[in-house]
Amino acid sequence: MRRDELTELHYITPIANVPSILKYGILSHNRAAPHPHQSVAMEDVQSRRDTITLPTGRRLHDYVNLYFYARNPMMYKRKDGHETLCVLIISTNVLDLPGTVITDRNAAANPRFMSFPQGLAMVDHGRVFAEFWTHPGNPSAYFDHKAVKCAEALVPDRVESRYITGVYASCKKSAEMLERLAQTLQVIMNGHLFFRGGG
Repeated sequence: MRRDELTELHYITPIANVPSILKYGILSHNRAAPHPHQSVAMEDVQSRRDTITLPTGRRLHDYVNLYFYARNPMMYKRKDGHETLCVLIISTNVLDLPGTVITDRNAAANPRFMSFPQGLAMVDHGRVFAEFWTHPGNPSAYFDHKAVKCAEALVPDRVESRYITGVYASCKKSAEMLERLAQTLQVIMNGHLFFRGGG
């Protein structure tokens, strides 16, 4: 992937967390632990992530994990709860923050870790932004593409709220909730991102 192919990064979160995020920024798993918050993560995946140490020597849970494209297997598993979720739009300027690391697939799926900007070149733009990751009759290709769709940009400790440029909502109900809770952000309806068809 080239930098000019990337216009934004995504962070999936429960809408209820947005006021706190606007106040404190997006915190890494470890930094968020003392603060009351809702989690969209799956416990089995978090258990795996908790065991991973990056080549930097820091733990994976010391980083904020941003997706290149939120219409991915993680979102698909949470699509039935779309009314309570949103996708924060993050400026690609976070990639320039010291210590940012890129993965070529889900960070819990034996990825390659590489610092930015070199790491961006190993991300497969076509596969990350593909509409589907199913490969009928080829389970190996399916599981590989599923992991690649969840490639990540890992930012140490915190993403300050000034890097949040807007927020995607799945439907009118969630958009109205976000307009009340996040009055400083542009709210954009994008049902397709949440596996709700077009729009």
